[in-house]
Amino acid sequence: MQPVSCHLQKTSMDEAHVETVIIGAGVVGLAIARALSRTGRDVIVVEQADAIGTETSARNSEVIHAGIYYPEGSNKARLCVRGRDLLYAYCAERGIAHQRCGKLIVASSDAEMERFTGMLARAHANGVSDLAPVDAGQVAKMEPEISCVGALLSPSTGTVDSHGLMLALQGEAEDHGAMIAFNTPVEALEVTNQGFAVRTGGASPLRLTCRELINSAGHGAVPLAEKTAGLTAAHVPAAYQAKGVYFRLMGKSPFSHLIYPAPDEASLGIHATIDLAGQTRFGPDVEWCEPGSFDYEVDPARGDRFYAAIRKYWPGLKDGTLAPDYSGIRPKICGPGEPAADFMISGPETHRIPGLVNLFGIESPGLTSALALGEEVLERLNP
Repeated sequence: MQPVSCHLQKTSMDEAHVETVIIGAGVVGLAIARALSRTGRDVIVVEQADAIGTETSARNSEVIHAGIYYPEGSNKARLCVRGRDLLYAYCAERGIAHQRCGKLIVASSDAEMERFTGMLARAHANGVSDLAPVDAGQVAKMEPEISCVGALLSPSTGTVDSHGLMLALQGEAEDHGAMIAFNTPVEALEVTNQGFAVRTGGASPLRLTCRELINSAGHGAVPLAEKTAGLTAAHVPAAYQAKGVYFRLMGKSPFSHLIYPAPDEASLGIHATIDLAGQTRFGPDVEWCEPGSFDYEVDPARGDRFYAAIRKYWPGLKDGTLAPDYSGIRPKICGPGEPAADFMISGPETHRIPGLVNLFGIESPGLTSALALGEEVLERLNP
C-alpha cells in the first residue's frame, strides 16, 4: 500500500483509522470522493490497480446520455438526467473536453417507427424535453449517408473525454484532502461496533477502520459485499458480466451526429459514436461471459456481424473498412434474457447498517450519472 494521508490515525504498525473509505477509483468512486471530501470528511480511496479508471470507466463509448431509455422513476432515469446536467456544467467549468453533438435514433422500418411513440413518452416523463421526431427528409439533410424511414433527434446527447473527467475529479477530491491508495486490493470487510474494518493486501497489508464505507468497486462490488462479515446475503444481488467490442472506421467519419438504431428489448444496438478526435467507432455488441473473466481481446471475426447491423442504417459502408478497436465488460446484476436491471444503491435505509453504501450494477449510464451518484451517496449517508 502506498503512503496515503496525513489524516490517517495510525493505531499500530499495521492498523490505521480514517473517517471514510471508498473502494474503487473509477469515475463513480472518484465522483463520490469529490462529493464527500467537499463536506470536510477525511476520505481515502483504495484501488487495486495502479491508476484511476482502468476497467469499466476506461472501456466505454464516452457518451453523455440524455436519459431517454430508462423506466420513469428509476435510479437510472433520474440520475442520468441529473448527472447529464451536472456533467455538462462541470466540463464547461473545468475545461474538460466534451461536445454536445446530438444523437439520431434511426428507424429502418415502420415497425421500428412505432416504438418511437413509447420512447417519446418515456423520455418526456424522465424530464428529457428536447427529444423530437424528424422525418426521413430531415435526416437526409442532417446525415446524407443515413438510410431510414424516420428518426428521433436528441440534442442533449454528447461525448466527453472520460480520462480528463476522472483526472479533474481526482484533483478536486485531493484538493479537499482525499487520498488514493493504488495497488491496494481489498481482501476482507467486516461490520464492527464502531463502523467497519477493511483488510487490504498488496505489498504493505493494512487493517483500516472507518466510520463510513462506500463499495464502488464496479465488477468487484458484488464479490466484496458477499464477503462482508455482518451483511446478510439478502442485500447482495447476483453478478453477471457482458462483454462488448468496438470496431473503428478507417478513414474520415461520414457523420456529424451519433447514430443509434432503434432499440429492442435486448440492447441499444450497434451504434456509431464520434470521439473528440473525429474518429468513428461502432459498438458495443453483447457477449455474456463468466464473472471474473476479463479477456479484452477483440476477435476480428466478430466484425462480420457489425457490417450487417450497420448497413441497416448506413448501406454505404464498404467492405474492409472496419478494424478491431477495443472492448469493455459491463458489471451487470441481471442475466441473459432477464429485464435490464436498475442501478442498485443499497444504503442504510435498506440494510440498516449505518455508514455503509453498496453500489451494484453501475453500468451505462454510469459515466453520465457519476456526479449525481456522488450526490446520491452523500444523501444516503446524511438522510
